[in-house]
Amino acid sequence: MFTLPQKDFRARTTCLGPACMQDLGSSHGEDLEGECSRKLDQKLPELRGVGDPAMISSDTSYLSSRGRMIKWFWDSAEEGYRTYHMDEYDEDKNPSGIINLGTSENKLCFDLLSWRLSQSDMQRVEPSLLQYADWRGHLFLREEVAKFLSFYCKSPVPLRPENVVVLNGGASLFSALATVLCEAGEAFLIPTPYYGAITQHVCLYGNIRLAYVYLDSEGVKVKGLILISPQNPLGDVYSPEELQEYLVFAKRHRLHVIVDEVYMLSVFEKSVGYRSVLSLERLPDPQRTHVMWATSKDFGMSGLRFGTLYTENRDVATAVASLCRYHGLSGLVQYQMAQLLRDRDWINQVYLPENHARLKAAHTYVSEELRALGIPFLSRGAGFFIWVDLRKGCRGSGRCLQANPKWQKTPVPLRARSQVTNAGELVIVSWPEGPAATVDLGHSGAAED
Repeated sequence: MFTLPQKDFRARTTCLGPACMQDLGSSHGEDLEGECSRKLDQKLPELRGVGDPAMISSDTSYLSSRGRMIKWFWDSAEEGYRTYHMDEYDEDKNPSGIINLGTSENKLCFDLLSWRLSQSDMQRVEPSLLQYADWRGHLFLREEVAKFLSFYCKSPVPLRPENVVVLNGGASLFSALATVLCEAGEAFLIPTPYYGAITQHVCLYGNIRLAYVYLDSEGVKVKGLILISPQNPLGDVYSPEELQEYLVFAKRHRLHVIVDEVYMLSVFEKSVGYRSVLSLERLPDPQRTHVMWATSKDFGMSGLRFGTLYTENRDVATAVASLCRYHGLSGLVQYQMAQLLRDRDWINQVYLPENHARLKAAHTYVSEELRALGIPFLSRGAGFFIWVDLRKGCRGSGRCLQANPKWQKTPVPLRARSQVTNAGELVIVSWPEGPAATVDLGHSGAAED
């Protein structure tokens, strides 16, 4: 049996049921069936990870069925985020407002980034930057991306700019890849828990599902595998041996592999030993291996919208580039990104050391508070998140939870009246004597617990 490595949170291997085995083809479906343990009484919902299709309103007569599903995503998946934005916490202006604990953003280095982005070499306007350009991205930017990834991914040979495509963020990358690699209704395997927004990314345009690696499923053709390394939300980092095992498994079953390395420069513990998939001496199936990276996490610029794809499959690169007509970057932003990526001295001597130090300090602070409160959590050395287990500290059921008295620093009873959204977020709408919070309960990322 092939078990996808999840370290402390080991998940049951996903099984593809008999119908799925037929879809995969007899040449490799039988092998995959032999590597799975099945529970045939479980059925795959219409939209795994999307929610109950019956909840999608049919009352909106102005929209197509596809439009209603897209609107449903906005109404449900964004519910907690909208609640947060309507009542954001501010220490002085709104001390009883909401603190967002469900979005992964690095806000620790704005001073460094604002200084670098405001330097004179970042400000340039010329005709070519204001006109239509190669949809893959300006050649000068793709050259810098190839050099940047070659250096920081420690690739054994220089990466080639012709294999680079630039889009406006990781969400667009997931959406474009899902659309060009899969037929509607097909699926990607994904180890859980995972970054829940991927569900929306692959579904909105391509109508692609996610098959979770812990549940059994039937009747869906699996086309590929999604890996996130460092992993969000657990912070796990796959070893070279584990990466190789994944890739060999995928090659054996002719599956595409999308590797999201958006946190590759946010590993703040050197002992973790992070390795990019592009550092491997040889990819088992380079034509089906596609690597993503973006500046949203490592450079704390989620609002700038810059993401890049590296793939040796020219057909995939061309198909994704065609969608860049709708997901491209302005020429001015492309110029700024090229300037930023080529400034290796500033990145290595100023930004990365300080960013790692601040990430580690923030992680240490939160970890110490959790230990003092007796709250179990996973401690890794990468990313902006900590996976916390609150089950033993909460009593009650339904929409009202009462905090464990041991977690309170004051004898004042603390009661959180909450609302669970369709996306699996817990929105605490009243919390006496302090701010409220939105918390991702893990449902959106298919956590078992």
